[in-house]
Amino acid sequence: MSNPLLSRWDTPFEIAPFSSISDEDFAPALEQALEAHKAQIDAIANSSEPPGFANVIEALETPCRELEQVLGVFFTVAGADSNPRREELQRAFSPKLAAHFSAITANKALYARIKAVWDQRAELDLTDEQQRVLMLTHRGFVRGGAALEGEADTRMQEIKGRLATLGTQFTQNLLADEREWYMELSEDDLEGLPEFVVKAARAAGEDKGKDGPVVTLSRSLITPFLQFSPRRDLREKAFNAWAARGANGGGTDNRAIAAEILQLREERAQLLGYENFAAYKLETEMAKTPEAVRGLLMEVWEAAKSRADEDAQILTEMMQADGVNGDLEPWDWRYYAEKRRKAEHDLDEAALKPYLQLERLVEASFACANRLFGLEFKPLDVPLYHPDCRAWEVTRNGSHVAVFIGDYFARGSKRSGAWCSAMRQQAKFPEVQAPVVINVCNFAKGDPALLSWDDARTLFHEFGHALHQMLSDVTYESISGTSVARDFVELP
Repeated sequence: MSNPLLSRWDTPFEIAPFSSISDEDFAPALEQALEAHKAQIDAIANSSEPPGFANVIEALETPCRELEQVLGVFFTVAGADSNPRREELQRAFSPKLAAHFSAITANKALYARIKAVWDQRAELDLTDEQQRVLMLTHRGFVRGGAALEGEADTRMQEIKGRLATLGTQFTQNLLADEREWYMELSEDDLEGLPEFVVKAARAAGEDKGKDGPVVTLSRSLITPFLQFSPRRDLREKAFNAWAARGANGGGTDNRAIAAEILQLREERAQLLGYENFAAYKLETEMAKTPEAVRGLLMEVWEAAKSRADEDAQILTEMMQADGVNGDLEPWDWRYYAEKRRKAEHDLDEAALKPYLQLERLVEASFACANRLFGLEFKPLDVPLYHPDCRAWEVTRNGSHVAVFIGDYFARGSKRSGAWCSAMRQQAKFPEVQAPVVINVCNFAKGDPALLSWDDARTLFHEFGHALHQMLSDVTYESISGTSVARDFVELP
């Protein structure tokens, strides 16, 4: 039986056939996909033809379909719907993938051909897109260590592999701490909490197999708990648990991992001739230098600190009026800021929640996309990686633009936060390729699901990234969608 991760997908819009894929398909599929990609790279590097844009740069831009399919599916489910087997696979895959891609940047024959094209760029009559792709390819290889020799080259490959392993372990440790911790609440502990927080706590208790409500480290639950609970002792316990993720001792403690990551990043930067990792990292961003970043921060520092000090003084006075002595602590800030907002502006966020139903906000985001860009969203009935997920075909003037997938609810198998990713990116080379874009969030379930104002902003924020991906209109995949400077990607 053929591996569904390697076959050409005969599904609507070539969406991954999730119902046919099992966790046991990933490892053999990755091995075959890496072999296919290696053969593709070797053919480019060892070609006897004179190096040119078509047979070097465009050849590198030609995707290895098998590898893109395997990685697109695996990293989608690894982040949004993990399980022990997938975590085990990710730990095994990370160093293997790092070694594979490090071997590509360390391939001296391949780099020589890239450099030859780069050196003759002025005579090639390239389009603006082609110039950009050539520059990014050459720069990526140089920054990846392609020009290093001997011990420096060997050490660079070791550092890349170790950083990949550490990064995976760091993420999995955070997920483990977030998944395992919860605080049981009595009925008395619920006093003063808005109904939506009570419902979310009861639902979380059911998910944990408990008879009563609990607070978990899901942002959609712990944030409103810190905002509305009058129980300072419980707020302190919840806040400290949130702040201590990855720093609780034992097998999930990330402090030594973080220290090693910092040391290896510094060493990698210095091997490449940079003063420090910040200089290396910022060179490709709009900010360019650490000095520019610090200059911007210092422009606002004094004014921001002054306002924060004023706010802290007001909140401290409110706390003292409640009979609480001592300093304003981090677990007090959200609670008293909410009380202040209600007292000074008669704005109760809990009263706003019924107007922020998830379904209505999704419809509103689609309506905005329609008004601004003429996009239409039609529900798709296709198997996805989790029952909570939903899919839409995105069209404009009757023509297919993209597939959009929304995965909105928190669960123990999903890492915290919110993000946008593309299982397939837009491109026109070597053939037209429409994107498959996913928004992943961590909202609390409900009937209906009600969002906080911050949640609503998050939904629209991530949908903005999705629009960036879906409306991309470029030739080459490497410059598609959000493949731009990191400090620019948040602007659209």
